[in-house]
Amino acid sequence: MSWRATIPCSRAQGEAIAGADHLFAESGSPPVLVADEPDPAQPDDWLIHAYFDLPPSDHDLGALRALGRGEPRLEELGEADWITMSQEGLQPIGAGRFYVHTPMYRGQPPGTIPFEIDASLAFGTGQHATTAGCLEALDALERSGASFANVADVGTGTGLLAFAALALWPRAKCIATDIDAVAIDVARDNAAINGVRVGHGPGELLLGIADGMDSPLLAARAPFDLLIANILAGPLIELAPNFAKAIAPGGRIVLAGLLDNQASAVATAYEALGFTLSATGSSEWPVLVGAAPD
Repeated sequence: MSWRATIPCSRAQGEAIAGADHLFAESGSPPVLVADEPDPAQPDDWLIHAYFDLPPSDHDLGALRALGRGEPRLEELGEADWITMSQEGLQPIGAGRFYVHTPMYRGQPPGTIPFEIDASLAFGTGQHATTAGCLEALDALERSGASFANVADVGTGTGLLAFAALALWPRAKCIATDIDAVAIDVARDNAAINGVRVGHGPGELLLGIADGMDSPLLAARAPFDLLIANILAGPLIELAPNFAKAIAPGGRIVLAGLLDNQASAVATAYEALGFTLSATGSSEWPVLVGAAPD
């Protein structure tokens, strides 16, 4: 038998589940946690689903309450494979040349660049419009003739956008960082699954824990000719001066994780520093792509 507990949450709470394993350290059946956005028209109303292979204890349900808002709803799923259940509905997505799929959907359409990302592990699987929009933006940059040798992916989550950059510019050096140590472990595992080499050299991915740009690894690698940040509008605005210092003259930037009603404030923060920006992606989840001043 297996069980699923579901609790409403905000988008920020849903994105934070990758760092929640410690809340279930005393559990006899630590759950697989998955967050989703059931209604794109209500982008801050998400759900957290916890899949258990034993009945969840009061401690488990209390831990789940701490992750979301309200009371968990518990369902008995019978004999179904709860890991498979956690992946249900997560169909492969195409974004530019990229084909992003969970382990259930191996096998790629001809002419695509595939990445396998386990949706139960961290935010940034390609299912969300912000991640897909970033993949499309990177694809469009390469098709336009852009070439990069030194790439940073700040707030990497699963590592997907860094993997995509290395697929498009295979001789680049790339660093991916995240404030969450669990996310970096997930990105390292995903790199192994997808054949991405981890290391310091050209064509390799360097992984590190960092709060924004506060990292000796990032400082040592700067200036970057491409910086990707799929985070949230507030941090994007706060980090604008630090990003500007870390980008080479004329370097490119890809910013995402913002709603359409936040795009103007984010763009203003960067335009004040001399960036030129244009919006791509969906109208609800724009991606700002631009260039630093020469």
